Amino acid sequence: MNQATIVQAVKNWLETVVVGLNLCPFAKRELVKDRIRFVVSTATTEAGLLADLHEELERLNADAGIETTLLIHPRVLQKFGAYVEFLAEADGLIEHFDLDGVYQIASFHPEYQFAGTRAGDVENMTNRSPYPLLHLLREHSLDKAIADYPDVERIPERNIARMEQMGTVTMQALLQACIVK
Repeated sequence: MNQATIVQAVKNWLETVVVGLNLCPFAKRELVKDRIRFVVSTATTEAGLLADLHEELERLNADAGIETTLLIHPRVLQKFGAYVEFLAEADGLIEHFDLDGVYQIASFHPEYQFAGTRAGDVENMTNRSPYPLLHLLREHSLDKAIADYPDVERIPERNIARMEQMGTVTMQALLQACIVK
């Protein structure tokens, strides 16, 4: 699958699932303003992905016009357990370059599973994406968006209720429909 097809699948997911279902009330503004960078990593190893992550953090530092980056990595960390372990390394990279408090990573994966849930539990669908990806967020922008949003602490609860209303089968079909054939 080529990079354009992978990016289109993630854009479809962002538009139809994340924004379309209002799972993240902050995403629409950045999508409409075209301030989201979509990058497909060609890395096949965790070390290669860390290098790509570092490069994207540097790009965010250099370009204030990019609000957030979705670093899509379809060739590495396909298993969710390995992905979760890698997140500690990714956070360590942020700390190593003194970017803690500047950026944070939100995690999305086709097999996403919250702690304390079963793999088939519908609430996991809130963080399932067509491909594994790392969402690089500017903390000051996130803090501002949260401060301006009423009842921010209810977002996860509202999202879970929405997933329960829609059901696992519907959500799986919606996610699958995002992938360009």
